[in-house]
Amino acid sequence: MSAIGGVWRLDGAPRAADTCARILDAQAVYGPHACEQWADVEVAVGRRLYRLLPEDRYDAQPLHGANGVVLVADLRLDNREDLQNALGLDRRAAATMSDSAILLAAWERWEDACFDHLVGVYAFAAWEPAKRRLILARDPMGLRPLHFYRSTGGVAFASMPVGLHAVTAAPAAPDAGYLQSFLALAPEAGGRSFYRDIERVAPGTVVTVDPTRVQTRAHWSPTRRSTVWADQGDAVAAARAHLDMAVGAQLRGLSGTVGAHLSSGWDSTAVTATAARLLAPRGGRVVAFTATPGPGDAGPAPKGRHGDEGRLAAILTANYANIDPVQAVSDGRSPLDDLDVDGAMAGGPGLNPCNQVWLTAINRAARARGVSVVLTGDYGNLSLTYSGEDGLADLADRRQWASWFRHARALVKSGSLRWRGALAITFERRGPEALWAALRRLNGGRPLPPGAHSALRPALWAATARDGLSAGDTSAARRLASLGRFDPGGYHKAALARWGVDLRNPLADLRLIAFCLSVPWETYLADGRPRSLARRALADRVPHDILASPTRGYQAVDWHVGLTTARADLAAELERLERCPPAAALLDLPRLKRLLACWPSTGWQSDAVIADYRLALLRGVAAGRFIRRTLGGNA
Repeated sequence: MSAIGGVWRLDGAPRAADTCARILDAQAVYGPHACEQWADVEVAVGRRLYRLLPEDRYDAQPLHGANGVVLVADLRLDNREDLQNALGLDRRAAATMSDSAILLAAWERWEDACFDHLVGVYAFAAWEPAKRRLILARDPMGLRPLHFYRSTGGVAFASMPVGLHAVTAAPAAPDAGYLQSFLALAPEAGGRSFYRDIERVAPGTVVTVDPTRVQTRAHWSPTRRSTVWADQGDAVAAARAHLDMAVGAQLRGLSGTVGAHLSSGWDSTAVTATAARLLAPRGGRVVAFTATPGPGDAGPAPKGRHGDEGRLAAILTANYANIDPVQAVSDGRSPLDDLDVDGAMAGGPGLNPCNQVWLTAINRAARARGVSVVLTGDYGNLSLTYSGEDGLADLADRRQWASWFRHARALVKSGSLRWRGALAITFERRGPEALWAALRRLNGGRPLPPGAHSALRPALWAATARDGLSAGDTSAARRLASLGRFDPGGYHKAALARWGVDLRNPLADLRLIAFCLSVPWETYLADGRPRSLARRALADRVPHDILASPTRGYQAVDWHVGLTTARADLAAELERLERCPPAAALLDLPRLKRLLACWPSTGWQSDAVIADYRLALLRGVAAGRFIRRTLGGNA
């Protein structure tokens, strides 16, 4: 992993090299092992290296192509062998090529079409002097960050916003509009970032800069072609093969041990078990980190959930001799403790500060054991463990009521849903708010007011909320829309910079996602059971007790313990936010102060309390504190 940066001086000022050096120096924490740059009169680019892969010892960026292109990249290619073959590279020569060198060869061969050949995580910049253009691009999942700043004098880019703040014309000021969308959980459309005037290269896009304009286009458009399987066993075999391939690609560069997040859910158990199976023949081991509540801190979990995930995690680890289980306990730590350092490292506030408590416990445990690569189960709902249930909405949109009735009856007959649940899945969030509330009551839930999960002032919530679904959206489109809710690039950078932990996401492998999107949603509902494909595909590696569990895990069930101990700190922070006009203009501070005054003693598992305290209060304080700290407010 690297931090990259550069500048193109369109005003002719001969300071490109100095500006680039400042950008790179400001990002030293993200790339402490080497720093190199190249410059001519008007352009300078460079990178800071964090060595993670065997081939990183050959990384000699910036790289120069035969046609004059200069490239810097922050990447890990997960299909090196495929690219070597497609490019006709000699195997022996390729063994001493860094991933960035292979990327350069791909760019020289295919240019803009190279994205169709890349599998992995990347953010790169390519300067093409012959065409006088600068190319900036990111991978579709956004697992490597990239930002840029443009003015009349030129354009500067950097992995992290802090690099651009070293360019004095870029103000270190929050972008209120972006924060408003963030707190509304609205899709992160466009290229705005948490900082005013600093733009993101959005995931899956390429930005082209020339002397007269800046153009942005999507370079990733997943195919929606469905594959009809004559035999369901073939679909299961294909799913297993894709899972093995995806996890195997993430094991590159290991010395024999890999870490893994292990909850009691299907996603992390699938990744952990697969890694153990693949590593066993070569004597490799998996250190499985499970976040568990402190003694006596579990408390009740929401309906249908279990709070202590240690029991089911232990069932998995007992089945594999090469898994070493580690329980990471947060010990009642306050979610406020690390807001500042996490926000500074990640370049913005976290989406779920209460989850950051147990993630910090895992990262700390990984560092203590010398584990530098940790696999996660993120993106499973998009790919392998997609439930298929919202296919009922597809049928309703197409007015295929006979088919809808057949699938809904199968779900009810299997015990997976009740009829009222099938109706809620079909129509919820697809119409007037009153209809949503009625469906929620019908399904046994308590209707919450619009925006209950958000700390935004009511008028701002009403103007921003765009999380409803439109009739005609397909199940595949709804899955892909989830990618726009949060940009993960800064979070991954922060984990490496602060803890030395390289987070890798096998279930985000584009080949696996493309396969899963090609599987008709009906296959995921075979036999009237949601997640049917994953249920069958994982049966060869995940114990039955986990796959048959009637409840799902609830992460950070003890979230309220540390929050309760921090009530005085919360009160002081809300007072400071009232004195910070930009924060007060964004947040519904009167509501947050009422929540603080009416602190619950019980009921932490209820939907209303979770929406009020775990979501609205914590996210609001995190966003407000980010605003205040960004503006230099320490009062």
